[in-house]
Amino acid sequence: MLTQLLGAGTTAIYGFVASFVILTIIDKTMGLRVSEEQEREGLDITLHGESIE
Repeated sequence: MLTQLLGAGTTAIYGFVASFVILTIIDKTMGLRVSEEQEREGLDITLHGESIE
């Protein structure tokens, strides 16, 4: 049982570290969030070009 706990813990730590590295790279290159202005205006309009008609 100890071996299974060690394996599960190692997998969880590996998943956390891998996700952190990937998200850090994405954040530094293209960003994870939109600007406040885009958020205020609406994401459908700013990101997808949709209009309210």
